[in-house]
Amino acid sequence: MVAIMTRMDTSARPTHRPVRQLLAASVGNAVEWYDWYAYTFLATYIAARIFPEDADDSLVPLLSTFAVFAVGFFMRPVGGLLMGAVADRHGRRTALTVTILLMGGSSLLVGLTPTYAAAGVLAPVVLVVARLLQGLSVGGEFAASTTFLVESAGPGRRGLFSSFQYVSTTAGQLAASGLTTLLVATLPEESMNGWGWRVPFVLGAVLSLAGLWIRRGAEETRSAEQRRAPRPGLLEALRRHPRESLLICGITAGGTLAYYTWTSYLPTYAELNAGVEKSEALLAGTISLAFFGLLQPLGGLLSDLPRARTGPRGGVPVGRRPLLLFFGLGFALLCVPLLHALRDSFAVLLLVSCAGMVLLTGFTSISAAVNAEIFPPRVRAAGIGFPYSLTVALFGGTAPYVGTLVKELGHPGLFPWYVAAVCLLSSLVYLRLPETAHRELRR
Repeated sequence: MVAIMTRMDTSARPTHRPVRQLLAASVGNAVEWYDWYAYTFLATYIAARIFPEDADDSLVPLLSTFAVFAVGFFMRPVGGLLMGAVADRHGRRTALTVTILLMGGSSLLVGLTPTYAAAGVLAPVVLVVARLLQGLSVGGEFAASTTFLVESAGPGRRGLFSSFQYVSTTAGQLAASGLTTLLVATLPEESMNGWGWRVPFVLGAVLSLAGLWIRRGAEETRSAEQRRAPRPGLLEALRRHPRESLLICGITAGGTLAYYTWTSYLPTYAELNAGVEKSEALLAGTISLAFFGLLQPLGGLLSDLPRARTGPRGGVPVGRRPLLLFFGLGFALLCVPLLHALRDSFAVLLLVSCAGMVLLTGFTSISAAVNAEIFPPRVRAAGIGFPYSLTVALFGGTAPYVGTLVKELGHPGLFPWYVAAVCLLSSLVYLRLPETAHRELRR
């Protein structure tokens, strides 16, 4: 399959259709994250049908379901490395095609997974395979789509294009949440347990086909010179660019921890620590997510603005680094007060959620551009994919578990300090980061 699509890439030209390029990257990313979050929202139904019940502990099936979720999370670095290498060796469009096919296939596999009652131990085995494929796909999707988005951008538009990475991620999360809510509200419990939980995954496979069709019309962004050059090795980015790889980790650590804390864990944190009702916590989370999605292009545009001329030596330093520092120092200073301000109030929770989203936009709206501007084009996708996905797994993926653990140990107040400390460490990296917003992207 890769060989066939590589031959398709030989006729690729520099991109002349930026809107089509933007849509090709965004629609696939939205589908990827729709499938990823659908699993989270439907975990209780999956647990009841796919895993055997434990007579002594009803939580065993649910814990098994989340264990499989974690397996998918830690496959993301592997996906970032492998699919990043495909993007560097065979083209960005090739890698994007492979990732969306993997996601569509894995989503369909989840939707068609037999129940434990019908197939016994084969049922959880099929689910594990599906989650492994999803993890590979999501990790590879970020590496390939980040590179594709930024390379597709016109002069002075890399930040704007970068912002659609999280616009589409948020759209996928909201779609999964909305469809799950609709199914639970309209279907009888018996139907939801029987076949209703499968609907989002089958729909995800159909949406993947639509994304595949859009991506087939996209233009390859890897330059002709890069296509003629010798193909890079699988670990060449790590071997030849260790500093850049560590830089990606430092840039990402605070951002991914804050992102998963505010977009995924905050409703649960508010329930556990402030007594907020579950329905109100989820509603506040949904509203703030929509607000967050709208903020992303504004952050990207701001980072692209040229320096304002206020004197002979220039003026306001607009670019990537000021936004990153706005995020990092903002969270380091305000994370603890914001989380400690939570109480049993929908209005307060919504205000805290939206305030965090404003700060978070300083990172999310430009992270794709910052990452792409660090690595040379020869190993750009693999160079981004592995260290980024590994850092997300270590810091972002563990955020809910760390928060819950310190609560169980009787020290819930430590978690906000943990988030603030990691964001402060990332801020030290941002201070040393060279400004790349107005440099020409290496191709």
